[in-house]
Amino acid sequence: MNMTETVTETATHEESHDHPSDWDYVKIALLLGAITAVEVLTYFESAITVFENNAFTIASLIVMMVVKFYLVAMYFMHLKHDNSIFTKLFGGGLALATIVYIIALSAFEFWA
Repeated sequence: MNMTETVTETATHEESHDHPSDWDYVKIALLLGAITAVEVLTYFESAITVFENNAFTIASLIVMMVVKFYLVAMYFMHLKHDNSIFTKLFGGGLALATIVYIIALSAFEFWA
């Protein structure tokens, strides 16, 4: 194997993966920061004012958690451009963790 073959293989490998640009990573990081700010605001707002519907607050926090996990896994862990089996494994783990979390909240009657 000579130097030309190595360069060609590297170029082919890089062309086959369409990774996000640096600006895409900055936009995703800003979006993650915005979602985190909304999560913190949601938590403190529900702590300051007593909401009648505590289940809505918890459900909205869980949805934001899932969206953030999806963004981090797809872009920063490069699952979007990887084999689909990894995406399915992470999605299954996320679903299992969310179900266990909801069951734990239900066991402590947190929804009431």
